[in-house]
Amino acid sequence: MASGPAPAPGSDPAPVPVGPASAVRPFLVTAGRVAGSGEAESGRTMPVETQLVTTVAGLDGLDRLSFERRDIVAACRQPQSIAEIAARLRLHLNVVRVLAEDLRRAGQLSVHVPDAGVTHGASVLRRVIEGLRAIPDSRGILRDTD
Repeated sequence: MASGPAPAPGSDPAPVPVGPASAVRPFLVTAGRVAGSGEAESGRTMPVETQLVTTVAGLDGLDRLSFERRDIVAACRQPQSIAEIAARLRLHLNVVRVLAEDLRRAGQLSVHVPDAGVTHGASVLRRVIEGLRAIPDSRGILRDTD
């Protein structure tokens, strides 16, 4: 049974990290790449607020994926931003970007990049900030919330 106060009505509960931070270095997870294949071609990186959603093909192939790729596809059954996924899975933001681009090209994720000219509501920005604050540093310590 969970202890502590219940979330306020109408508020989203804080996402619970899936597990301990990986001891594997980020460059090993991405095979040394700092950009996904589509990003390398276009020269643009996905913003942290980019929404990721698992496709039907992603769900069907979930058991054939391994490690971080499987975790990302499984976590994106509901739309989530790159920042939220990085915080929840305790992965480096750029690792999530690279793997998300790979998964998009394989048809396992649908990627929705927001229009840069649209002003975001305060709730979206607040969620992104909370997601970024939930990412632990290399020692596994969470950043200050102030």
